[in-house]
Amino acid sequence: MAAVSLALDLGLFSSALAKPAIALGSRIESENGQERLIFDLTAPVKISARPLLDPDRIVVDIADLEFRLDPSAGRSINFSKLIKSFRFGLFAPGRSRIIIDLARPAAIVATRVDRTKDGSRLIIELAPTDAAHFASAASTAAATPPDSPPDTPPPLSSNPASLRAAGKAVIVIDPGHGGVDIGALGKHGEQEKTIVFEFARVLQTKIEAEGLFHAVLTREGDIFLPLAERVRRARENNAALFLSIHADTLGAPSVEGATVYTLSARASDAEAARIAEKENLADQAAGLEGKAEAEEVDDILLELTRRETHAYSREFSKTLISKWKDAGSLNKNPTRSAGFVVLKAQDVPSVLLELGYLSSEKDLSRLTSPQWREQAATKLAEAIKVFFQTRSNASQPGEGERAKVPRPE
Repeated sequence: MAAVSLALDLGLFSSALAKPAIALGSRIESENGQERLIFDLTAPVKISARPLLDPDRIVVDIADLEFRLDPSAGRSINFSKLIKSFRFGLFAPGRSRIIIDLARPAAIVATRVDRTKDGSRLIIELAPTDAAHFASAASTAAATPPDSPPDTPPPLSSNPASLRAAGKAVIVIDPGHGGVDIGALGKHGEQEKTIVFEFARVLQTKIEAEGLFHAVLTREGDIFLPLAERVRRARENNAALFLSIHADTLGAPSVEGATVYTLSARASDAEAARIAEKENLADQAAGLEGKAEAEEVDDILLELTRRETHAYSREFSKTLISKWKDAGSLNKNPTRSAGFVVLKAQDVPSVLLELGYLSSEKDLSRLTSPQWREQAATKLAEAIKVFFQTRSNASQPGEGERAKVPRPE
């Protein structure tokens, strides 16, 4: 009888492992100067943790874990001496991630998954340490080969070769953030990554409906993509235009309206510099090492291409703003520029569109309205059409050649 019971227990355990575990709750406990970040799970998971520098973080990778938690959980923690904040989400297919931002250097005492009466409990136990010991631990972790090979982003459903053969200009739409990087958060729990993805899908449909262009999304689900990968996907698909879609939040709820950003070496104003700095840290927010930097090539021909590309980007920005007036509110300063890494493809006209502010009740009402999405996406699709029509004398690209501004057939 005992053998049968053991077999049943093992069968249930294997069944639990076969299904993605779900995180249902989280909390922080303190004892004797140490702190434990705890997640209540429906089933056990495989985990690994490591410290990262600049800024000081603990990154925990988990196999097959779905988070059903309030997205604001962990955003701001005032009672912890070690944990400033934490965030969580999907990092890659079959792999989730927890990033713990530290209030001071902390050592990983233990990471474990305990079985409980109702499921399992994931525990990350931390203790205070000094900066030198933390840096040493991070250096050791960086030099240690990972348990599994690095994740590669899932391929797009589009085929770059077939898109080129079709002879239509390709518009690449980049829904910002995704996965573990949720972006800005509204006061009712609205997530930027979800709002911009929903808008991007509607825009893709509007563009395709015209029959003049192909529209490609950089991400086709709730997945994290590094900034450089977003730019690479634009270039791989021979993009004639790149649109990065975002929504911000501010401490001033009265500020509202859309803003269109283009690339510049020097920010047009302090607000543009703030936005660019925050967006350029997206890779760090997802637990990657180092700060995202665009590849810089010192070449005369490339410099000429870059200048022409920037001119086209600014031209499209003006066209977009003129059309957007009919769709919704514009910021009091709707045309801005800064050093956004995601806009640094040297041969692809690129703009970053901030749809509005989640901190503004007026903007939030618009951004979460399906009717507004339809209207705004229609106007943006019209702006794209007008932009290419004004370039009707631009030459058509040949096979394998990148079009800076091709016109539709």
